Amino acid sequence: MKTIFTVRNVLVFGLLAFLAVIPAYADVTGNTFIMTLFTRIVILAIAAVSLNLIMSYGGMVSFGHAAYLGIGGYAVGILAFEGINSGFVQWPVAMIACGLFALVTGALSLRTRGVYFIMITLAFAQMIYYVGVSLDRYGADDGLTIYKRSNFGSLINLSNKTTFYYVCLVTLFATMYLVWRLVNSRFGMVIQGARSNDRRMRAIGIPTFRYRLVCFVIAGMMCGLAGILLANQADFVSPATMHWTRSGDLIVMAVLGGMGSVIGPVVGAVALLVLEETLPHIIAVVGHFVTGLEMTAAREYWQLVLGPMLLLVVLYARGGIDGLLRGGRRD
Repeated sequence: MKTIFTVRNVLVFGLLAFLAVIPAYADVTGNTFIMTLFTRIVILAIAAVSLNLIMSYGGMVSFGHAAYLGIGGYAVGILAFEGINSGFVQWPVAMIACGLFALVTGALSLRTRGVYFIMITLAFAQMIYYVGVSLDRYGADDGLTIYKRSNFGSLINLSNKTTFYYVCLVTLFATMYLVWRLVNSRFGMVIQGARSNDRRMRAIGIPTFRYRLVCFVIAGMMCGLAGILLANQADFVSPATMHWTRSGDLIVMAVLGGMGSVIGPVVGAVALLVLEETLPHIIAVVGHFVTGLEMTAAREYWQLVLGPMLLLVVLYARGGIDGLLRGGRRD
């Protein structure tokens, strides 16, 4: 009988509890930056969890997943620009737009495999990116400022930072639960079976294309939800949100945290974004301790340290950080 009190489980529960008390910590210490940072982390974790669904369990490595961040964000921004601030209108429109784009993209890309699939998803994402750049009415390359967050009347006040953070956190937990239910259902078994041997699954009469397409659409809509939250959090949306490099960031989060694990992308998002913020300061402090000189300029080269760190995790930590905590085992 397996015990739940493993090192991995304790650390995971500790991380989730830490995320839950961030607003209280920020209120007590007066550190508003940590609130902003972890709100962004939670939102991007939602996007990483959605990518993990199709990439880890479905074998669909999408290099255009960030397109849904942009579509969701622009749906909110454009409607707000046109005077429609109701969240009851903005959010469904954004989700439907992401679902339709995922449907079209998936219907074409899922007929291919491997590098062809990657390139088609990348091409669609870059197409949407250039559409965003060409929208002169909505800021084009400079982006679009959102002057008022989505309005849900007296139900939820997203202008309150604490309320907004908990909306994001509850959405993350709901997304994780949905993915867990999906991958452990008969639907999830088909998706994972198609990843392992699609030809054999079709030979026994299972229409795997439909299942994979539905999974692709679900993941796109979940990522679109992250885009909605990201636009509300930043009060701004730009084509840079949809660039292929952002899709690369989401892939790194999933791989770093641990593919094939529901909690893995969350761990990866926290690890990557916290490292991005702290590494420059650590480099400066260590450099000053070693050389006795001010190493402020060295902060600019933090990516030279982050890159090898990520490489080591990928090479030697089976299943990412979550796999490392499991002792290299997969449940």
